[in-house]
Amino acid sequence: MEINMLQSINTILSKIDGMVWGIPLMVLILAGGIYLTIRMGLLQIRKLPLALKWMVKNEEDGHGEVSSFGALCTALSATIGTGNIVGVATAICAGGPGALFWMEIAAFFGMATKYAEGLLAVKYRVVDENNHSLGGPFYYIEKGMGKNWKWLAKLLLSLVSVSVCLE
Repeated sequence: MEINMLQSINTILSKIDGMVWGIPLMVLILAGGIYLTIRMGLLQIRKLPLALKWMVKNEEDGHGEVSSFGALCTALSATIGTGNIVGVATAICAGGPGALFWMEIAAFFGMATKYAEGLLAVKYRVVDENNHSLGGPFYYIEKGMGKNWKWLAKLLLSLVSVSVCLE
């Protein structure tokens, strides 16, 4: 009886997984990136020279715990992991060289999404009692969307906690 229950749970989770991580999610993510790219006026291209300049040179009047280059390295390490590197190799093996083209297209629109996420994290960050900045999706969902959406921030936090525990 216990095995049947586990098989039922596994079947339900597999169906949910198939719905969430399928083509609809890819379309939704790309559509969001295209929308943000258009809304921000091709920010990825317009601000590239400025981004390259500030990547290696710190702001004169800037202050904080981390340099511009250190912040870039931290953001990249959080974004690009071993799974992404292996994922690219797997996609090229499975889909051929065309997969690389579509990954570049998705990455271009993903830049606008990443910029918007970083902007929200900075805009809605808080400073704790030790004078450290805290920000991210939990903060900008609660502070940006209002107290009525605090449940969504808690749900996201619990989902992230569960996924970390499962790894």
